[in-house]
Amino acid sequence: MLLAIDIGNTNLVIGCFRDDKILFKARIATDRTRTSDQYGVEIKNMLEAYGVKRSDIEDCIISSVVPPVFNSVRTGVIKIIGKQPMVVGPGLKTGLNIHVDVPSQVGSDRIVIAVAALAEYKAPLLLMDLGTATTIEAVEPDNVYMGGVIIPGVRVSLDALTSRAAQLPGISLDQPKQVIGKNTVDCMRSGMMYGTAAMIDGLVERMEEELGHRCTLIATGGLAQFITPLCKREIILEKDLLLKGLNIIYKKNKK
Repeated sequence: MLLAIDIGNTNLVIGCFRDDKILFKARIATDRTRTSDQYGVEIKNMLEAYGVKRSDIEDCIISSVVPPVFNSVRTGVIKIIGKQPMVVGPGLKTGLNIHVDVPSQVGSDRIVIAVAALAEYKAPLLLMDLGTATTIEAVEPDNVYMGGVIIPGVRVSLDALTSRAAQLPGISLDQPKQVIGKNTVDCMRSGMMYGTAAMIDGLVERMEEELGHRCTLIATGGLAQFITPLCKREIILEKDLLLKGLNIIYKKNKK
């Protein structure tokens, strides 16, 4: 059984694979103050909650975009399974041709998502991840990773707005009933949700114009299921791209 962990700015996404099937998926809040012992206990408890024994874990792969947390999680995993996990980074085979200025600066989560998408869909692709940040990346035929855009995520934008505007309250990100809000909360909710959807529509149009052709649109991330229905273009929702990509990369590099 393979333990796959993606360390994001907001959550650790944890999953287990057996014969390329996801047995379970769970999230643990990312906390920069936790020690390796604390992360080890959290991961161990999560495994046990889903009926997975430590002895069932044959190996582990980790991707991370949070350097201060990575070592604590890796050390915690070693204490649980007694093995060094595989780490997504330079030197691993991914099958991607990365055409950016500094390939080593591309976030490991961007690489993992692209690998997973290419395993199921034909390029050209525009891949969106709606989490702490909203990202859109372009992948062309022959597995060419072209780069993309990075935007503040929906919750990050909302937190910035409410912290800087004294009269604007904190709100939940429910789907708005209409674009034109009739009260402060509805106006904020519409701005956040429809505003993000309109931004995605506009960026997709500009990116396709720059590429010279239309692309298949795929979205993942915690907020994708709420934003993509508000977009004008058809967008395929794939909730497990990160975990699927980690499993694929592990198999490409397993000795």
